[in-house]
Amino acid sequence: MSDQNPEPKETKTLTEELEVAGNQAVERVKELVAQGNVRRLIIKNTEDDVLIEMPLTVGAVAGGAIVLAAPWLAALGAFAALVARVKIEIVREV
Repeated sequence: MSDQNPEPKETKTLTEELEVAGNQAVERVKELVAQGNVRRLIIKNTEDDVLIEMPLTVGAVAGGAIVLAAPWLAALGAFAALVARVKIEIVREV
C-alpha cells in the first residue's frame, strides 16, 4: 500500500519594514491588512522593542480581515498616541 499524500505546498515569505509617525500607524496598518497577502504585522518602537504582534489569516476577505483586526487596531491606536514613530515589520506570503 503506497502513501499518496500530496507533498506539502511550500510557501515563501518576504519581510519588509517601514517607519511611520505614530499618528499614521493605524491607517497604514488598515491599508496593509486590506491587501490580503500579509501574514503577520509586528509593530515596534524605534528601539526595536515589540509593541504588538498581529498574526493575520491568509485569504481573509479584506473587510472581514479588518473587522477581525479591530481589537489590535484599538490597541495600536493607544500605543501610537504615546510614541512619535513606530516601525512596522510586514511579513508577506509570496
